[in-house]
Amino acid sequence: MTSIEPKNYVGFDTITRQIERRLLKRGFQLNLMVVGQSGLGKSTLINTLFASQIAHSHGRKSADEPVERTPEIQSVTHTIVENDVRLQLTVIDTPGYGDQMNNDKCWEPIVKYIKDQHSLYLRKELTAQRDKYLNDTRVHCVLFFIQPNGHGLKPLDVVVLKKLSEIANVVPVIAKSDTMTLAERESFKAKLQAEFAQYKLRLYPYASDEYDVEEREYTETIRNMIPFAVVGSSETATIDGKEVPVRHHRWGTVNVENTMHCEFVHLRSFLITTHLQDLIDTTAHTHYESFRSKQLLALKENSAPRKRVESK
Repeated sequence: MTSIEPKNYVGFDTITRQIERRLLKRGFQLNLMVVGQSGLGKSTLINTLFASQIAHSHGRKSADEPVERTPEIQSVTHTIVENDVRLQLTVIDTPGYGDQMNNDKCWEPIVKYIKDQHSLYLRKELTAQRDKYLNDTRVHCVLFFIQPNGHGLKPLDVVVLKKLSEIANVVPVIAKSDTMTLAERESFKAKLQAEFAQYKLRLYPYASDEYDVEEREYTETIRNMIPFAVVGSSETATIDGKEVPVRHHRWGTVNVENTMHCEFVHLRSFLITTHLQDLIDTTAHTHYESFRSKQLLALKENSAPRKRVESK
């Protein structure tokens, strides 16, 4: 195929601006699931990521309160506006996950929820008179919170990470990393990375042939950084003339946005600034497409015997 340059100005170079205007009118949707035990700061981190009061902590249950056997999936949706860009953000929480004495199959409600959203979207697609723009409730990213115990992944973590990474974009983070020294954090991170490789966990971001050299290099940098050692906070302080989230300790103050203190800024840049659209696209073209293909193939196989009977 040859490339031709018009002799005079035609005007199709404005198509990107046309697309931008249309997208700005529609807005964007991001569905973010958080998975981890109680007390790991999941809600606080989400609020810090989006600089908004979005998620509400369920807190730790008292010793007298019964622990729910099955985690109840809960979601909250807000529209955030930044420089005329509207983002409809849905945060899906899994309170009660991993908090039981016996956590056998505690991941099943979470897996079911993710698959149910795929199924719901597929039904909307197959409807004879479907909406022009389908409401997308598919989970675009799962933030998996790892307890900063310094020992490595728990057996439950391994099982759940395997289950979730088969059906969604999973990004693991070390929660409350300011409870560890820098040396402890780096040692723990190296141990976790070795275990990710040992158990062959397919974590996001994925390699892609569509990436250019710069994108491939950035993806490799991020993969080497995972799991992100993060800190969230509802407190702020003015440092160098800028209001930033901080955590106060007896030994000093943690500036959440200082990369010398934690990797929060790298996580935020990765999830929101550089890969937000890729999270949405990968959900649609990889995870949902795999689900869709299996479902349609099953429908075809189930209908085949009936056709043979009818033909007789």
